[in-house]
Amino acid sequence: MNVQRVKVQCGLRSVTSAMFGARFGGLVGLVLALGSATAMAQSAAAGFPNKPVRLIIAFTAGSATDIVGRALAAKLSDAWGQQVLAENRPGAGGTIGSALVAKSAPDGYTLLINSSAHANNPSMYAKLPYDTLKDFIDVGSVSAAPNVLIVASNAGIKSVADFIAKAKASAGGLNFAHAGVGSGTHFNSEKFRLATSIDFTNVPYKGSPEVMSDLISGRVTSYFSPIAPALPLIRDNKVIAVGVSSQRRSGLLPEVPAVAETVPGFEFLLWFGIWAPAGTPMELVNRISGDMAKVLGNSEMKETLAKLGNEPLIMPPPQFAAFVRREIEDAAKIIKAAGIKPQ
Repeated sequence: MNVQRVKVQCGLRSVTSAMFGARFGGLVGLVLALGSATAMAQSAAAGFPNKPVRLIIAFTAGSATDIVGRALAAKLSDAWGQQVLAENRPGAGGTIGSALVAKSAPDGYTLLINSSAHANNPSMYAKLPYDTLKDFIDVGSVSAAPNVLIVASNAGIKSVADFIAKAKASAGGLNFAHAGVGSGTHFNSEKFRLATSIDFTNVPYKGSPEVMSDLISGRVTSYFSPIAPALPLIRDNKVIAVGVSSQRRSGLLPEVPAVAETVPGFEFLLWFGIWAPAGTPMELVNRISGDMAKVLGNSEMKETLAKLGNEPLIMPPPQFAAFVRREIEDAAKIIKAAGIKPQ
């Protein structure tokens, strides 16, 4: 019996040893595999980029997103020693360009620049061709700027107070253009509507350049335009600027009052950010974000953005991700309060 008991115990030890060896071997393999993957990701980040990078711009050429995106692309090209190719893919409030990036390879070579529309669209559209939170990685913010309320020169409007009075006196309100459903310019107008209790008729376009043409001709009455594309028209007296959407006046338009001077507390800032497809290694995301921060902190880039009415907005991935989620929540509240039905 003692002999048999010893044999059984020896057998259990053999089985246990074999199982432990298998499990330990598997664990070692997993650790080695993870270490190898991490090393590969770090190597890819260190060598990035070794070919041109595509920067997909979610709005039309000449739009604020386009102007800021091309300025950033030029500086990153210099920093990386590789061309950053700015490519416009406009339409549907920025969702067409976003969908393209969401479906791209997660290797850092296809990036998206979008405006605050990226945070607005989950509530603006009943069905998106992507999941805003799951299909993208928030790489970093770029800049922020106020919009400027401009009106047609034949509208007979010289101030924010004039605009509000005329809107309240007009049956159905005034025509209010915007650069696409869900765009920052759309949300700016809706926030203004809520703050002033006026009514107006929304007229959607693909981007700022298309709006400007109709505003100059008087086909539409008003537009909360990004400052950069509006500046030449304001200076040439082709449109009239009546208010900027920041709490304080803009250095580019010091003679134009802030809307808040007439509507206390009113503020709307149009911001821009960069996204990568989900699955992009975080080592690579951090490398791109870090290089963006260096570029945005450069005095020459700050001057370029200032000429566009923008200020650098530098946030690393975790902070930017939290910011985007807060913006998504705020957009949903505006949509609900304004009674907007998802498209």
